[in-house]
Amino acid sequence: MKKYLWPLGIFLVMVVFLAVGLGLDPREVPSPLIDKPAPAFSLPVLQDPERRFSPADMRGKVWILNVWASWCVTCREEHPHLVALARQKLIPLLGLNYKDQHGAALAWLKQYGDPYDLSVEDRDGRIGIDYGVYGVPETYLIDREGVIRYKRIGVLTSEILQQKVLPLARSLQK
Repeated sequence: MKKYLWPLGIFLVMVVFLAVGLGLDPREVPSPLIDKPAPAFSLPVLQDPERRFSPADMRGKVWILNVWASWCVTCREEHPHLVALARQKLIPLLGLNYKDQHGAALAWLKQYGDPYDLSVEDRDGRIGIDYGVYGVPETYLIDREGVIRYKRIGVLTSEILQQKVLPLARSLQK
């Protein structure tokens, strides 16, 4: 009789793990970068390639880094929320144009609007690797000391902005 209970017990344990896993939000993947310094880089500014930007330029400010690309379909879904955020001028919004072509990125911003204070070009994706980018869009909230405090994989909606990102940004700005 006991030899029949072992497979049943193992099956029930597997069902519990499956149920817990199905209840998790895949957009809320814990990042090993949370509460760690944002990776350093120096990249050309999309709109002015002679100029360079580094996260060190934002020291003393709480800011958002949004990873986007002109070829990204879900970036189009997210974009109106970023435009609305930029109009409010609550927090600096910087873009990391990921594995894109220069002309395509500029045309995309011209067509859909440019919410970014500036965007930098990560043509080969190396900076994206340093930030642990799974795919675009992804968004990071970085504090005054250059530490990543929040990461969102996927579309950043108005609800997420209002319920998570902006309240956290306000608390970090104090």
